[in-house]
Amino acid sequence: MVRTSAPEDAYTAEPFLPERGGIPALRKAAAECRGCPLHRDATQTVFGAGSKDARVMLVGEQPGDREDRQGKPFVGPAGKLLDRALAEAGIDPSEAYVTNAVKHFKFTQAEPRKRRIHKAPTLREMTACGPWLAAELAVVEPELIVVLGATAGKALLGSSFRVTQVRGTVLEEEIHGRPERLVPTVHPSSVLRSDDREAAYRGLVSDLKVAADALS
Repeated sequence: MVRTSAPEDAYTAEPFLPERGGIPALRKAAAECRGCPLHRDATQTVFGAGSKDARVMLVGEQPGDREDRQGKPFVGPAGKLLDRALAEAGIDPSEAYVTNAVKHFKFTQAEPRKRRIHKAPTLREMTACGPWLAAELAVVEPELIVVLGATAGKALLGSSFRVTQVRGTVLEEEIHGRPERLVPTVHPSSVLRSDDREAAYRGLVSDLKVAADALS
């Protein structure tokens, strides 16, 4: 008898992508993704949300605990802070498309019923999930990508990416075969963890104003 490996052992979402269709078809297919082991412990796939005609796409790291339970991106405290910062910078949050580089929540848990602690995805896991992000970019075709934090930056721009070196600047790079403009900034969750939350928040708004100017 020939033993076949589980699909997650291949570390690629490619076989799970639909042959055609827009965001609804992608979201439905992603719900069945077994392209890496992260699906085993997560509650569900958390796919991107927003208009397929959005001018700006915001890319974060991965869903958090609240997102994993609700099945929607950026619905927790970091998402609420991001919406406030976007509005203050002059970008209507309802007109943006929001997603994550990784679509399943990765966490550690000391024991059942204890709080689930976020754990950063590996480069291998980000690469496995890359086809979903590439498909979202191909459908939405945003004028600008806002990169939220180091993990999203590594997923889009490679492992040498350092958010502190390029935040608040407009980059022009080829991403998944398409020329894109990107503005990197910190992830809103880092603002919530900051010792000086007000200064960190002002820095986020300042970066997002660069993005707003790039869209005008």
